[in-house]
Amino acid sequence: MARIPDLDSDFVRRQFPPIANGWAMFENAGGTYVPRHVIDRVTGYLGETQVQPGGPYAPSQLAEERISRGQRLIAAMINAEPDEVVIGPSTTANVYVLSHALAPLLAEGDEVIVTNLDHEANVGAWRRLADRGVKVLEWRLNPDSLELETDALAMMLTPRTRLVCVTACSNVLGGLTDIAEVVRLARGVDAMVCVDAVAYVPHRLPDVKALDVDFLLFSPYKVYGPHLGVLYGKRDRLLEARGQNHDFIGEDRIPLKLNPGGVNHELTAGLTGIVDYFDALYAHHFSEPANDLRTRLEKVYEAIAQYEETLSAPFVDFLKAKPAVRLLGRATADQTRRAPTFSFVVDGRPSAEIPAAVGHHKIAIRSGDFYAARCIDALGLRSQGGVIRASMVHYNTADEVGRLIAALDEAI
Repeated sequence: MARIPDLDSDFVRRQFPPIANGWAMFENAGGTYVPRHVIDRVTGYLGETQVQPGGPYAPSQLAEERISRGQRLIAAMINAEPDEVVIGPSTTANVYVLSHALAPLLAEGDEVIVTNLDHEANVGAWRRLADRGVKVLEWRLNPDSLELETDALAMMLTPRTRLVCVTACSNVLGGLTDIAEVVRLARGVDAMVCVDAVAYVPHRLPDVKALDVDFLLFSPYKVYGPHLGVLYGKRDRLLEARGQNHDFIGEDRIPLKLNPGGVNHELTAGLTGIVDYFDALYAHHFSEPANDLRTRLEKVYEAIAQYEETLSAPFVDFLKAKPAVRLLGRATADQTRRAPTFSFVVDGRPSAEIPAAVGHHKIAIRSGDFYAARCIDALGLRSQGGVIRASMVHYNTADEVGRLIAALDEAI
């Protein structure tokens, strides 16, 4: 197997105009910078084809092609077909629509399993199904290991289980969930699986066909793209779900029937820029040609994961060495076990104090529950104001990590 090259950090950083502001951005789990490729695609659409798409005249046809291309490429990125992908305003909105679309298929007494680890996007809408008589069960973190243990899930599954909703990667604890095992267990009772991959896709490339998930969601604005949400669903599942768009849009019209109002034109066109950027990374780092998009993306993601592991290792070592600091979740930079999203607390200190202190050094981190309120409550950290979170991506540098460590050492 060919060696994965080291990521050229200087090249990467030249692609992101906001980096010129001088801030060390470590709140990437809340939303990443976008490269110039995305900016160009969005402004190109607005400046050249801001017309109603799908008409018989050339600018309208070009607008339609730019929108369709964005949808096709974002689908290909996760190994889905274009009509299996809904482009909506956010992951929260997409889950809300999906829950309403699946609700008529559920009977009173049917069971839906959610977790107390997930971002509320993949919890709240499903919990509201209890108003329809659906039994909502909570798969809870083990309070000692701080893990979602699949043995516990196996004990919860019954013939009435219809859906298991789980995160692929915690936006607070950073740990990776064994989705393949979750799917295997769910299939044993003929249940569907809905995966929140928002915190996963910035660092790992999913293959929805290999995972065999029924639904998978992520947010392009956390993957170097515009502020949108992506919902993948198996074609049969989307056809079975009830339409949530205008009543004259037929039940066979996927994905439109699950997208009230349709897509945002310029931002969907901007999705092409994400793939443009990854292709630029591939061309810069790999000499061998690869005509297949998935092959290019897989290699780029391998290089990113390798870089991020090396980048974050000194930060993990720093946190582990501080007696007053409690690092939550897996205390490692190992890319096979976690993403580089790290949450911690400082003994006797409100969490909000720390981001404010390091902000004076132009270092961006945040504190709070990050919309994973049930996780924070399970950790017993509500009174402390939640956790402090520092999240890294591949445009960060070792020098920036050094600045973060020095600023935290002073603040703590």
